[in-house]
Amino acid sequence: MRVRKSFFFFLIWYNFVMLTEIKKSLCPVAVQQRVIATVRLEEGMVLDCLCPWDGNLSMVSWTKLSEKNPVAVFHPEFGVALSHRFQGRVDFLRTTPMDGSISIRNVTHQDIGLYYCSVQTFPQGPWTKHIQLSSIILTSPVIAEQNSNLTIECNHQHNGTVNQVVLEKMLHGQPWRIIGVCKKTEGGLVGEDYSDRGRISCADSLDMSLQLTQVTQEDDGFYRCTFNTDAGQQTTTVQLTTVAPGTSQRNKRKEYRVKLHPSQGQVGIASFILSTLLFTLDTFKVLPYLLIRLALNYKAITLYS
Repeated sequence: MRVRKSFFFFLIWYNFVMLTEIKKSLCPVAVQQRVIATVRLEEGMVLDCLCPWDGNLSMVSWTKLSEKNPVAVFHPEFGVALSHRFQGRVDFLRTTPMDGSISIRNVTHQDIGLYYCSVQTFPQGPWTKHIQLSSIILTSPVIAEQNSNLTIECNHQHNGTVNQVVLEKMLHGQPWRIIGVCKKTEGGLVGEDYSDRGRISCADSLDMSLQLTQVTQEDDGFYRCTFNTDAGQQTTTVQLTTVAPGTSQRNKRKEYRVKLHPSQGQVGIASFILSTLLFTLDTFKVLPYLLIRLALNYKAITLYS
């Protein structure tokens, strides 16, 4: 009798995953704290995903928030599977048995976004990590509850003379868009409001603010203040993420204030809590890839003659 080794392995793996998920649903487990690491976009950059404990690595999967399919999957027996857009550009480093880190080459701005690494291990279970890939240097991320009020302020604190301040917004993977300008002309102070959300205010000192009322997911993104001075151009950038009301337990405020200036990018929220990105069943996301790998690596073995 001959059976397919790969199919036999798949049955064992599938049953193990199902039992693991049933156990997790019935038994309370410790929730891993999720902190987003920021990596600057550059050629050959490394997205680190090193599991902190010892054990047996079952699988590593990388997903990108803006894409439906996994970016990269590593399996100790069946090797590596990459999505079409990352073919030939991603390598698993495997510096240690529990290392799921990857390097990316031939990078483009389309690679910017939030990446999620999941390391499946035995016997301790999964370990995850979030990495924000950005082409800009960010201050601490800002989390605001939806339906709350938020003010983003562009304040200059330096010796140079400011003649213009520009506030811009960028969604993930999209170009910057100007939403407000404050400048001095011969006729006096001029304020330009291009925002379709909120209200731009200009002060005589050329401090500018964007007031957002009842924030929604539409307000998520990067906000950048650019100061044009006699000493050159200076910028400060912050990332805003909104969460459902009641999600953030540490901050029960209904109004937030974010101050951005070149000398110190200080945000109004000291703690950073990300509760919207919950652990997903990555094994089911990558199931089609594993099935393809299983089919390509099919070998028949003889159980008995």
